[in-house]
This record gives sequence, structure tokens and C-alpha cells, in this order.
Amino acid sequence: MVRTERTRMDRARVTIKSLAHGGDGVARLPDGRTAFVRLGCPGDEATVEVVEDHGRWVRASIAEIHDPSPDRVEPPCPYFGVCGGCHWQHVSRDRQLAEKRRILVDALTRIGHLTGPEVAETVASPQEYGYRNKIELSVASAGGRPVVGFTKAGTNDVVRVDTCLLLPKPHAKLPKSLAGALTFLSSRGATDILRASIRASSSRDVAVDVRTAPGPFPRAIGARILAESTGARSVTRTIVRLGSDVRDVSQVEVLAGKGVWHEKLAGDAYQVSSPSFFQVNTAAAALLREEAVTALAADGTMRVADLYAGVGTFTLPLARAAGEVVAVEASKYALGDLRQNLENADLDADIVPGDAAYALSDLGHLDAALIDPPRSGLSERGMRALVSARIPSIVYVSCDPATLARDVSRLAEAGYVADRFVPVDLFPQTYHLETITVLRRS
Repeated sequence: MVRTERTRMDRARVTIKSLAHGGDGVARLPDGRTAFVRLGCPGDEATVEVVEDHGRWVRASIAEIHDPSPDRVEPPCPYFGVCGGCHWQHVSRDRQLAEKRRILVDALTRIGHLTGPEVAETVASPQEYGYRNKIELSVASAGGRPVVGFTKAGTNDVVRVDTCLLLPKPHAKLPKSLAGALTFLSSRGATDILRASIRASSSRDVAVDVRTAPGPFPRAIGARILAESTGARSVTRTIVRLGSDVRDVSQVEVLAGKGVWHEKLAGDAYQVSSPSFFQVNTAAAALLREEAVTALAADGTMRVADLYAGVGTFTLPLARAAGEVVAVEASKYALGDLRQNLENADLDADIVPGDAAYALSDLGHLDAALIDPPRSGLSERGMRALVSARIPSIVYVSCDPATLARDVSRLAEAGYVADRFVPVDLFPQTYHLETITVLRRS
């Protein structure tokens, strides 16, 4: 139960000790309770004010910084502290990398019950800003006009933004251009737009997608206005099922271009449909891919599975290294991209449509597997299928330390030993990270 009325300790002077997965600074109140301090930086000496009392722990804000941390830096973004997109712009780069490693170690020991896990230093992203090839903008209505931006920290309110420093510099002002186009379309009777995304590749290929509920949409004028305002070569409308989550896709309409976006990753060319997943940091994804494929140590004699294969981020290099590759993917949009990407690279892999949790039992003998599940990790059925497959070597790519720790603990119970963990910083200025884990069947 949350108590937001005046608490037994309204203010206290504390030292911020670390950062939490979630973005807050962590401190200890004089009465021993843990305080999660918004916008705290490790090393800050500050007076904090309790804003939520949860009994054994509290949420707090900084009332005054008496002695700022040497790791505290000036955030360059004008929306920092209001926009909920970046959490750590006020923290130095080196401290961010160290904290991400510490957060991973904490999850592995506290949730995964591992003793002394071998965790490498965090692999840094080549870029601190301008690294994202995709942003997703929320759309709200105010006074009958759309407000396009990011969700305000701690709320569902949308903060209008004109620029985003995480986009490559040539595209940083695209949010303002897109907002103008959506305002125009709303005046032409378009069904409420729930979300809009911009993809911008290293070769400056731009794609725009708008997500709407079923209903009327001015397709021809929408295609022209969205393309002209953003320079997009591909414009799509993704229709989501009525009353469902914005990611529950019912249909994709191609309004302009071919409905796909193109990017190069470590020399490989990828096409990506608007609903398909692709790592948002291309340069760091190349490092992630290299680390994961090297860790798998596939050779020309091995039969390898790429589970949750997506558009083929890992499938393509595995197809070059292994004797045989089986790629399993559930999304019909990603499957189409995967087939095209393999064909463009003149590579071969057996493609199995469906959920890995159901497909694994029919794949036959595997020498190794690379798995890259969603943030929620492996489902119960997926874990049972993976354990039953008795695969000698597994490389697990995870985007969430907590679900990774949970799954590694379950695999340990089934006889797998985690050799090492490699955190990779695909998301500078945020608490998010990717981790590569190597597991061997004992």
C-alpha cells in the first residue's frame, strides 16, 4: 500500500550510493529504509524529500544538492527530467557503464542465486548520442489537436518534443516535422493516431509508421504529407485491434514506397517491415552480434538453431559459420524480411514459422542454439522445451537482467552452467542493457 500523505520522515540528508534498474539513485535513510531518488547520481550529497512511502522503502525527489557527485554532468537535452525517455543523461558515461555491470551482477546474485558470476566489463556503444535508428512517439489529444512526443516521467501524459538527441543529427528535428503532419491529418478526419514511429538508417533511409485503430484514414493525402514532411521513402499505417494493446497488429497498409526500411549491420543489408523488430542502435548491435556469434563458436560441422530469429540479425552470420542453421520465428512480417535478407545475402537457412516453445520439439538434434527472447524472457513452456531439447551449448541474448537471472537459475537447475556474462550498452543515457550469456550443459 502506498502512503503519499505526510510521512514519519519527510526530509533527510543522504548520500546517493548507486543507481537502480529503473533509473533512480539509491540511498539509505537515517532510519535504515531504502530510498529511490529520482535523478540522483552516485556520490551526490543531497537532501531528499519523500514523495511515496511504501513502508520498508520510499520514493524521493531531490530538494537540494549540497555536494554534487564528480560523476554528475550537465544533461544536453532540453527535455531531460520531464521526458521519460532518458534516465541517466546527468550521469557520466563511465559511471553509466559501471552501474550497468553492477545492476547485472546484483540481478544474477539476488534473483538468479549465482555465486560470483563471471561478468565482463560493459561493452560501450560507439556513440553516446545520435545512436538510435528508431524512436516511437506517443500521440495524445489536447483541445482537439494532437500532441506528439514522449510520455512524461512517472505519468501517462505526453510531452511535446521538437527534437530528439538520440536520433542521428541529420534527423534530430523529425519529431517536429512529424507533429505538423499529424496535426494536418487530424484536421482531415483521420482516425485517432495512437502512436507514430520514425526509422532513420545510417544511409539516411527514413521510414514513418502511424498506428491507428480501425477506421477511416486519408490514405493518399496521408502518404504525401507524411513523406514530404519527413523525407520518408516508406510510409505505412499499422492498424491495431480495437481495444487492444498498440502492438497487437491487425493489418499493415502501405501508403507510400514498399513498406520496408533498409539498414546495414556489419556489412549485411537488412530490410525491416514496420511491425518487425530490429535493434535500435546499429553500431552497438554490430558489437553485440559479433560477441554472440563468437561465443557460440559454430563451425562447419554444427547444426545450430536461431530461436526468436526476427529479421535475421544473428541468422545471417550463423549461416556463414555453421554447417546448418534452423531459424525459428513467429511473426509473419519478420519471416518475410528474414527470407528476403537471406536471399539478398545469398545465404541459406531452414526457416520454421512458429513459436520456439512449440517448434523446438520437432527440430531434431542441435549442437548449439542462440536464443534472443522478448523482454519477458522464456515462457514456462519455452523453458520446458529448451531443457527437453538437451542442447549442449546455448548463447542467451537478453534485454532484461531480471528475467535473464530468473531463466539462468532455471537452466542451472536443469544442469546448465553459465560460463560468462557480457553486458553490452545498446542504450546509452538509459538504464537498459543487453547481455550475452554462454551456457554449457554439464
